[in-house]
Amino acid sequence: QVQLVESGGGLVQAGGSLRLSCAASGLTFSLHTMGWFRQAPGKEREFVAGITYSGGKTSYADSVKGRFTISRDNNKNTVYLQMNSLKPEDAAVYYCAARPALTITTMAETYNYWGQGTQVTVSS
Repeated sequence: QVQLVESGGGLVQAGGSLRLSCAASGLTFSLHTMGWFRQAPGKEREFVAGITYSGGKTSYADSVKGRFTISRDNNKNTVYLQMNSLKPEDAAVYYCAARPALTITTMAETYNYWGQGTQVTVSS
């Protein structure tokens, strides 16, 4: 069975940094495009960042571009999201997602597998 397990969330002061990790099992990790989404209370789930199976291409939401970096280690079956210069509006539950395709998409409906999420809280 496929499992995606996020970790690394927590409470951080505005301007601080966090590194999220997503450990995958039960799938051929290197053949999947990976993505990070987030959802704040009362809001829809939104795309944050994506990375192709080879790591050669990445995509970011405009709101996080220049502050967040997505990466992956196929040997460890893990994808990361380095979050710097965090803002209060970044607070949300962050979800890891996998898509068995070669391209990055921003629509949550196109991702097949999801983790349970990890909470990120940013204080002002």
